[in-house]
Amino acid sequence: MKYLDKVYFAILKINPNAKYSILGEDINNIQWNNGTTPISKADIEAQFPVVEFDTAMEDLRTKRNKLLADTDHLALSDNTLTTEMTTYRQSLRDITNNITTVAEVDAVVFPTKP
Repeated sequence: MKYLDKVYFAILKINPNAKYSILGEDINNIQWNNGTTPISKADIEAQFPVVEFDTAMEDLRTKRNKLLADTDHLALSDNTLTTEMTTYRQSLRDITNNITTVAEVDAVVFPTKP
């Protein structure tokens, strides 16, 4: 994730209604607009780990959701799922449980589709 993207998401984490512009793509040159209370560079950068984790989890959920969607047709009411497919789909749904760090997200191994 690019530095300025992290800055953008960190600012929005701190103040979702912030109005600002970054001059010259330099975090030291943020212009706060429309009465937005300025946020310090240190406070913005302190949010980077949260932003990185949120982004990693969003990416993980996107991949998981695609894999679930690829097998949704098998779970329609006129079909009976095999035990293996039921286990696979449940494993996908549970894949985000107890994950608290980017390293844990990076270490996720998706189950093999039966």
